[in-house]
Amino acid sequence: MLFIAAALMLVSCAEETNLRHPKFAYDATIYELNTRQATKEGTFAAAEALLPTLKQNGIDIIWVMPCQPIGVITRKGTLGSYYSIIDYCAINPEFGTRADFEHFLKEAHKMGFKVILDWVANHTAPDSEWTQNEGWHYRDSLGNLMVQYDWTDISKLDYHSEAMRAEMKKAMHWWMDSIGIDGFRCDVAGEVPTDFWNDAMGELRLTHPDMFTLAEDEDKADELTETAFDMYYGWSLHHVMNDIAQGKATVEDLWANLAKTDSTIRPEAIRMNFITNHDENSWNGTEFERMGDATELFAALCYILPGMPMIYTGQLSGNHHRLEFFEKDLIDQDEAFAQYDLYKKMNNLRERNKALFSPEVGAPLERVACDNEAIFACKRVKEGRWHTNSVLAVMNMSSEKQNVTLETGETFDLEPWGYEIVEK
Repeated sequence: MLFIAAALMLVSCAEETNLRHPKFAYDATIYELNTRQATKEGTFAAAEALLPTLKQNGIDIIWVMPCQPIGVITRKGTLGSYYSIIDYCAINPEFGTRADFEHFLKEAHKMGFKVILDWVANHTAPDSEWTQNEGWHYRDSLGNLMVQYDWTDISKLDYHSEAMRAEMKKAMHWWMDSIGIDGFRCDVAGEVPTDFWNDAMGELRLTHPDMFTLAEDEDKADELTETAFDMYYGWSLHHVMNDIAQGKATVEDLWANLAKTDSTIRPEAIRMNFITNHDENSWNGTEFERMGDATELFAALCYILPGMPMIYTGQLSGNHHRLEFFEKDLIDQDEAFAQYDLYKKMNNLRERNKALFSPEVGAPLERVACDNEAIFACKRVKEGRWHTNSVLAVMNMSSEKQNVTLETGETFDLEPWGYEIVEK
């Protein structure tokens, strides 16, 4: 259930000064493009056809999963993992050519998108030429390249090597300076020394001051977002949402998570709010598997809470199956479960109501007291020079019908996993 009233004009960020992040980031929604699975062809040329739909649905930033050539000797599956890179400054022929990527990027920029590239700085493929350089990778006592976890198709880089650091920065410069991307999503960012990120991002921002950066990390988010990164992963929020949908957590657990984040991570850092991504979909199940009937409610919550909402490939079209990670596996186009209208409405709401903008521009989250423990009730109120923007959200986080009276005296009757959003 979605109720939106009294729409207000969008107020420009221009009135804000000394912003920590690029101005485009404050009302943006980010989209993760899985090039392999997004189209039948699995190429950048084919992905261009998706751009108008993404634009119509209110997407602003496109995060492209790694598109460089993949290692061969320990490759997983037929096509391999995007994250086992053999050459940082090349395009995987599975996705097309450099010209194809540049054309995709040019068309995206013409439509107003920003495009960031998934950057894998923690490791390379074991058959990368970098492994031939002494000291560039970790090795065991026998001189064998070292892997992490069950990632048997990678070799971990050693950041004690100044020569390797310099070459990594050089590769990042190539993508920014020669190709023209707008920033990076950095894989397992907490596994790479923060001083490298501070150095690399600081150097890149000298010539690209509006670049946007996303760290795949939450544990070190306060440190990583001090200077290097604009945004971090809201992993703990994601897990709480899953647990509530499965009856393993409560509304109070959600409030406790939000309070902990507020107290441990710098307030200007942007949290990425999401109900799915490439890892969750492939390894832990689709949002429909994990959240069931609560899927729409938690999708909407990603827009109400401070941060930036993220949409993954297939999320708009109602994809209902776990995408193979190392093989070709096309997303579902299921009209019965398509979410285009939902995300279009929520993106429009976010873009026009300054209360929902990302920190520092948006409003803080305030709890609204009510008489029902199954209800998550909150508001965000942004006082402006000429008028006030506000959003009230009342959400039934249970599988039963609920009636609730707020401290303001307003009453709501909500269906199982139902919600109302009131904009003033």
